[in-house]
This record gives sequence, structure tokens and C-alpha cells, in this order.
Amino acid sequence: MTDVDSPSAPRYSPLHAVHEAAGASFTDFAGWQMPVRYSSDLAEHHAVRTAAGLFDLSHMAEFDVTGAEAAAFLDHALAGRLSATSIGQAKYSLLLAPEGGIIDDVVVYRRGDEHFLVVANASNRAPVAAALTERADGFDVTLDDVSDDLALVAVQGPAARGILERTDGFEAPDLADLGYYRSADAVFQGEPALLARTGYTGEDGFEIYLAPERATDFWNAVSAAGAGDGLVPAGLASRDTLRLEAGMPLYGHELWLETQPVQAGLGRVPVMAKESFVGRDALERGPGAGAPVLVGLVGEGRRAARAGYQIFAPVGEAADEAAGESTGEDAAPIGLVTSGALSPTLGHPIAMAYVDPAYAEPGTELTVDIRGTRLAYRTTALPFYRRKKD
Repeated sequence: MTDVDSPSAPRYSPLHAVHEAAGASFTDFAGWQMPVRYSSDLAEHHAVRTAAGLFDLSHMAEFDVTGAEAAAFLDHALAGRLSATSIGQAKYSLLLAPEGGIIDDVVVYRRGDEHFLVVANASNRAPVAAALTERADGFDVTLDDVSDDLALVAVQGPAARGILERTDGFEAPDLADLGYYRSADAVFQGEPALLARTGYTGEDGFEIYLAPERATDFWNAVSAAGAGDGLVPAGLASRDTLRLEAGMPLYGHELWLETQPVQAGLGRVPVMAKESFVGRDALERGPGAGAPVLVGLVGEGRRAARAGYQIFAPVGEAADEAAGESTGEDAAPIGLVTSGALSPTLGHPIAMAYVDPAYAEPGTELTVDIRGTRLAYRTTALPFYRRKKD
């Protein structure tokens, strides 16, 4: 998710007044004024890992797909096989350009035999709408942009289920029986809502889609239910470090139009057994020899590699092995950091990066140029963090 193609006039979540009252700091995000933090990035991050965090995701884009050929249309438009999903199932998929690059990564919920909900990144609302509209030609299908008709609130963390179960006015099927990447109809204050067990933090959690006019009451009800469990409102800054630890790609950082799925570690998402879908021919040809691939990086000390920092092979004799750093200039860059931070959970620097495939094997020693000094990092498999499951 990025802030490209942002409209000139800022947009506001239906929860904006709630965030202001809570003392949130805001940032422009895809043209929306969204809370980046309420107290501190670290406090919000740790709350999600140990208790629960409450997120406003109302800036996301949603599209209803209905009609007799809805499933066939999505099989054509997206890289996955959506026709094979069952009612109530959610599926991560990719919207590809004909050249094989990624227009957006999406989550698709099957709501009925002829009804799907496609959830896209806020920054890509326009290109997703355009691509889906174009690809709907010839299919018995209706496409509706319902982004402005829905608010989206997420409760993430080990205490999330208990908090939702105690939320006043919220009625849903037994949450213990709702599997991961599943959804169910729910009710809040007598009005319909959609409950999903998905997330973008690496923790167990739920996302609730409901009418914008119900968002404030729902936020307040969840906040009251979680007051004794350590629930805190959480902003985009903590969401970013949480998803980074979980090894989840972010559009505009790890994913973009120039990236094919296999480069980003998403080679299993496209179903090549399908007879056809947009981008299939390009995927068969592949990105070409030597195309960079996504890896995890782990460093020592406290200095984090940030997006845009260059990556080098070890300089050799110029490397100071004791200090783990080098200032030599004889090596050519072999990659670029896409996301990086000092991991709040793990206590050491982590990053995701695209590197020459010759240097992608886990355990490969590399250096990252951090403000003029090359510090030692090594490649590692993703994710960096996995939650302990019940």
C-alpha cells in the first residue's frame, strides 16, 4: 500500500473524530488522513503481540462481484482459482498485468454461489477498478465499487477472540469454530456485518466490515470490551513493523508492476493449471535469468537497514570481521532493501530485500550500506516471526 495516485483533497475515515479524540498523529496514506500512532509505535506493536490492537482500515477498497458468471470472471481476472473456493472461504490472490507484473494483491471472500467481495489496497482502488471493469467484458457479471459503503475495523492479537465475544451489540457464530481465512455473517446493533478471520500482523485476529455510520459505536464497544485485556488503538506505524516481522509483502515496497509473483515468493499463488487468466503467458515465460528475488535479511546491533538502502557482497579483505562492517568501495551493489526496521519483538534489525539470485540462499553473508557504512547482514527465510498457535 502506497500513497501514489492520491487525490488532491484529503479523505477521512468515518472514525476520524474518534482518532482525534484519542490523540492520534496522522499521515497521508493513499490520499486518506489515517492514524500513524496514538501513543508510541513500540507500545502499540507489543500490545498486538501480547494482548490486542484495534486498527481502522476503512481506507481499503472493496468491490462486490455478482452474477451467474462471477466465479468464471474472477478465474479469468485473477491469478488464483476462485471458483474452487467454498462459501465463507477467503483467498489471497493477485491481479496481474498482461505482462505478468502485479497490479495489486487482494483478498477475495466468497459470500455466495454468485457473490464475491474483492478487497484491494487503498492506493490501487482506481487501477483495480479499471482492470476488473475491462476484464468483465463478455461475462454475465456485475461489478460494484462499494468502498464508500463500508467501514473496516480489525482486532488483532492473542486476546482478540475473547474481546469480540464480549463486545456489546455484536452477534456472530462461535468464533472458535471460524477457521483462518474464513468469514461469516454477523450483526452489530441489529445491522448486518461481515466477520473475517484474516489479518496482516502475524497474530490471530478478526476484521469486521460494517456500515460507516456504525463504525464509531463498534469501535467504542470493542474498546470497552477490551479495556481489561490490554487492548490499545494501533496505527499504521505498528502495523508496518508487525507485517514486516510476519514477512508479509507491502504493495509499493515488495510488490509492484515490474515484479512477477515468483520473484516475490508468491509463485504458488497463480494457478498455472487454469487454461487461461490475464498474465498467464508472461508467467510461463518467467521474469528472465538473473531477475532479483525477495529475501529476508537479519543483522546485528541496533542499526536498521531501511527501504532504498543498497546491498553489497562482502568486500573481502576490506571487511573488519570483528566490527562486522566495511567501508570498501570495490563491490557493485547486488540488491536493494524494500522494508526494514529494528524488530520490536526480536530485538535485532530485520529487512526484506530484492537481491541477485546468486546471493539468495539462506545464510549468505552480505553487507548493507547504512549511511555510508557497510554493515554485515545475512539472508534468511521468511517470515522472521511466527506466533505460537493454540
